Amino acid sequence: MLNFLRHNIRWIAGGFTLTFFSSFGQTYFISVSISEWREAFDLSHGEFGRLYMFATLASAACLPFIGKLIDSIPAHRMIAVVIPVLSVAAALAGFAASLWMLVVAIFLLRLFGQGMMTHIALTTTGRWFSAERGRAVSLVVLGNQVGEATIPLVFSVVAIAYGHQTGWYLGAAALLLIGLPFSFWAYSVPREPHGCSASDSKSDRHVRNWTRSEVMRDPVFWALLTGVLAPGFIGTTIFYHQNYLTELNGWPPQLFVQSLITLSTMTVIFTLISGAVINKFGARVMLPYFLIPLAIACFLLAASGPALSVYVVMVFLGISYGISWTLFGSLWPEIYGTTHLGSIRAITVSAIVFATAAGPGLTGTLIDFGITLPRQMNYFGSYCLMAVVVMTIAAVLLKRRINPGDSDELFQD
Repeated sequence: MLNFLRHNIRWIAGGFTLTFFSSFGQTYFISVSISEWREAFDLSHGEFGRLYMFATLASAACLPFIGKLIDSIPAHRMIAVVIPVLSVAAALAGFAASLWMLVVAIFLLRLFGQGMMTHIALTTTGRWFSAERGRAVSLVVLGNQVGEATIPLVFSVVAIAYGHQTGWYLGAAALLLIGLPFSFWAYSVPREPHGCSASDSKSDRHVRNWTRSEVMRDPVFWALLTGVLAPGFIGTTIFYHQNYLTELNGWPPQLFVQSLITLSTMTVIFTLISGAVINKFGARVMLPYFLIPLAIACFLLAASGPALSVYVVMVFLGISYGISWTLFGSLWPEIYGTTHLGSIRAITVSAIVFATAAGPGLTGTLIDFGITLPRQMNYFGSYCLMAVVVMTIAAVLLKRRINPGDSDELFQD
């Protein structure tokens, strides 16, 4: 690991920086200000949820067109545009003098934060690394976990002392003064993939470079999306409704913010574990497993237990997050090649953003109709278990496709 970092620290640190600062567009950060916005504009849970959904849906619709530019424009030039726009969005979120201004701010935060920052980091990492792709992706996505554990907590401290507008302004400044210059420098020199590993020789050597139109016609791709979308949809729903869950169960006000440390710790541990497994066996062998802990987390929230149960939920949520972050950073280049990776990942990122948009809007509306979130969590947990079956079948089909000469046993290598 140390030798790997010594030779690749520039690109790993650059990707880490991008995923870290993507936090400003993630629901776990934006949700910290939801109570203030709902009060300022006199909105119900469902009304703000629908507003958030429409802004996020608009960003998802833009991602396939903007995201594919990474296939033709150097990453550092994309960064030079994406981060300044994200900074403007953060400042606009702090100012938010009208409801329409807030909608525009959320749209830009979701498109350039959750969408493009992560898209640039994972697309370039998947393209620049081959033999050590799993390890590289697992290290890059740690930026998201570190951001998840620290940025909302720092924002809460600043908001309590100086107001939430000040927190947004400081975030905008940090993007311009820290995120932009470092990530631009790190990605200004592309890395050439080299070397070979067991997983590389067993999978990448059989992969042809699919076009986006070919991927869109592949039934396995759509089967995979049934699993890909679950963590974003469910995780966003949980964090978006953290204030609602806190009030409903009588939990301490800062419980969710404090529990993020547990979530991030478990995510980091299983990100590194899954990176090592993917390096050795390939990404597809992880497909049958990553939704099982997410299902357990859903059923635990449905039980509406004591405050301590939130930390247990975060343990299982972190396991699922850790595996899925690394899995879907490594899977697409493994099965569809790297030539059109930006265009392909733009579709998957758009679908994930769409799922995160649907979560708050759909669940908030159901809450307004009297269907509590704990009850909804039972449905989400059942969906995860059904998706596990689909992921297992997809893993078998991918093994046959990538290694047609091998036996049909799923985990034989």
